[in-house]
Amino acid sequence: MSLVINKNFNNDKNVWNIELKGEIDIYTANELKKVLIEVVSINPQDIILNASELEYIDSTGLGVLIGVLKRLRQQGKDIHIIEAKKNVKKLFNITGLDKIFKVEG
Repeated sequence: MSLVINKNFNNDKNVWNIELKGEIDIYTANELKKVLIEVVSINPQDIILNASELEYIDSTGLGVLIGVLKRLRQQGKDIHIIEAKKNVKKLFNITGLDKIFKVEG
C-alpha cells in the first residue's frame, strides 16, 4: 500500500494539519520525512497529524517522526497525533513514544 499525505496550515490556530492515509514503512518513510521537513522549514509550528486513515507505521516511520519532533522541540513546538487506530496507538504505547508525542483521541 502507498502513503497519501495532505497538508495545510491553519492560520487561525497557527498549526499544521497533516492527514496520513495508508502505510508508513521503509518504502514510504522518506516521502513523509520530505513533507514534514518541508513544513517545519517553511513555518516551524505545532503539527497535528490526523492518523484516522493510517493503517500501519513501522520503526522507520517512527524514526522520521522522532527526528522531526527534535527539530520542532528546538522551537518549543510539538507533534500531536490524533484519531489513531488501535494498532497504531498500541505501537506508540509499547514503544513508550506516547510519553513523547501528544497522542490524543
